[in-house]
Amino acid sequence: MSVRKPIRLALATCAHLPGVHPDDVHLAASLSLVGIEPVACVWSDPAIDWSGFDAVLIRTTWDYFQRYEEFLSWLDRLPVPTINERALLRWNSDKRYLLDLVKRGIDIVPVRVASHAALPALLAEMSGQDLVVKPTISGGAWNTVRGIAGDASFEEAVAALPSGYEYILQAFVPEVARDGEWSLLFFDGEFSHAILKRAASGEFRVQSQFGGSVDALEPTAEMLASARKSLDAVAALGYMDHAYACVDGVVIDGRFRLMELEMIEPALFLAPRPEAAELFAAKLEKRLGRMAELARA
Repeated sequence: MSVRKPIRLALATCAHLPGVHPDDVHLAASLSLVGIEPVACVWSDPAIDWSGFDAVLIRTTWDYFQRYEEFLSWLDRLPVPTINERALLRWNSDKRYLLDLVKRGIDIVPVRVASHAALPALLAEMSGQDLVVKPTISGGAWNTVRGIAGDASFEEAVAALPSGYEYILQAFVPEVARDGEWSLLFFDGEFSHAILKRAASGEFRVQSQFGGSVDALEPTAEMLASARKSLDAVAALGYMDHAYACVDGVVIDGRFRLMELEMIEPALFLAPRPEAAELFAAKLEKRLGRMAELARA
């Protein structure tokens, strides 16, 4: 009687967070219970034999934006499938995807995109506005600055940003600092849970490294409908298979507006919601089973 070979799933991490992230511990345990062996692997480690895995789940590759071309090259070389698919990961790794979603009728917090060299002229057009500027390829508020266009200290901070990137300019949204930013989590298109990220007093960034906090809350029906519309827009662009997605948005004048749609390496906020980790593990079990069947066919 043959024994089924266990499915091996690489959880792609980064050098400064090499192991299973605390938020993913219950996910890893849930995967093990359904016969999937999860292994944390630093994506940039040349010693890893990726062919020894059945698939790669991008989790905490939280330095990819600092090594972007190297990261894309690694994605292209991987000998096994990724979850989500490579084309979706590439598209979602650059925040210019927001412009694609606008063309599909998605209500976003408006953005403008400019090269580093074009920033001074654009800021002159927007004089007096409270703005947030960040690279189109970034994460965790990396190289993100806020200030008033025309203010000398803000323009100095913008000028000091790395020149090799394109940048998003976005009006500062006071509702983020006052009311918080929502994240709605979906697995295989099924809504799982939501959290509200709140900034610390006097801060505009909601990330934990800047003192931000999170609360598990239920979204409204309008928020859910808006989030699903965003996922439908991604599918209409040709990226139809979404194993996981985090829809980030803010409520402005009673309407949910998209800020980011993360489908590459989002925080999934699983630690306070073990049932969500178990749902994701079950979805991954089915997905990996389908992959195995296709490989045998």
